[in-house]
Amino acid sequence: MPTTPPPHLSPRKRPRQARAAVTLDAIFEATIQVLISDGPRRLTTTRVAERAGVSVGTMYQYFPHKQALFYALNERYLDLVAEKVEATCRALRGAEAEAMVEALVTTYWQAKTERAEVTQALYRSVVELDNESLIEAFARRVDVATAAMFASVANAAFADLNTVVLTLLTSIFGTVRSVFERNLPVEEADSVLRHLIVMCNAYVRTVQVSVLERERI
Repeated sequence: MPTTPPPHLSPRKRPRQARAAVTLDAIFEATIQVLISDGPRRLTTTRVAERAGVSVGTMYQYFPHKQALFYALNERYLDLVAEKVEATCRALRGAEAEAMVEALVTTYWQAKTERAEVTQALYRSVVELDNESLIEAFARRVDVATAAMFASVANAAFADLNTVVLTLLTSIFGTVRSVFERNLPVEEADSVLRHLIVMCNAYVRTVQVSVLERERI
């Protein structure tokens, strides 16, 4: 997910060799572990380096401070989530609208909850972070993928597809974030998931038109 981070959040360098990529993976995983155990305020690049098994100098080669580290970690996380949504949207092209909705909601939900403690920690890490470019890049990817999927609905169409996609994704993303902010127990969270699918399907049924009607618009 290519972005242009603010200058003060840019990494000093990006990995070009396999060994460097492995080192960066270790740094990111160590960052997650320290975030979960200590929180973003107590996290330092020194603690991350110790947990990752690298020198502070190696850390500094990539990240001048922890805000740059947080930015890069969130960039990677959003990139993985976007890839999962894009894969689902490709796989569901030509399907019924109801199947598309359920797959879209479920994919995003699972991407956020498969390591719920990581998602929770990352939400806390961006409180004071200028991550607007990351969110914009992520939104563009999922908007395009979702629009292409719903444009291929087997038995219906939409008079204003862009607004439908925006409303649908905003509802899904906002609901999932609220589940984390409320720290809901698993049983309640699962109930919200089921009701979210029902709600989104009801909305899509309301705004969709038949193919013949779409041709007359």
